[in-house]
Amino acid sequence: MKIDGVTFSITEWSAVKPVEHRGEKGSAYWRTLETGNVRVRIVEYSPGYVADHWCTRGHVLLVLKGELVTELKDGRKFTLKPGCSYQVADDERNPHKSHTKKGAKLFIVD
Repeated sequence: MKIDGVTFSITEWSAVKPVEHRGEKGSAYWRTLETGNVRVRIVEYSPGYVADHWCTRGHVLLVLKGELVTELKDGRKFTLKPGCSYQVADDERNPHKSHTKKGAKLFIVD
């Protein structure tokens, strides 16, 4: 990841209004900062959330709370708990999709 056009700044996440994104089931609430070529988010998934698409965008994702299951289109599944992260490149060969039974809070950079 090459970060361009981003000056030093501090984000008070509680002041960033969440925007609802409906999933196949449940909702994701995104607090988003876009600066330069980077998108930084705090995302909260409701209990029972299931994503409605396969994602091919690259991310660095850290689980802050709850539990997240990320599935790759090849069938592999990974369960992430607080303190766990994953990294994936922008890549049509590695589509991924997430869901959670209990809900989850994530920090994501892409």
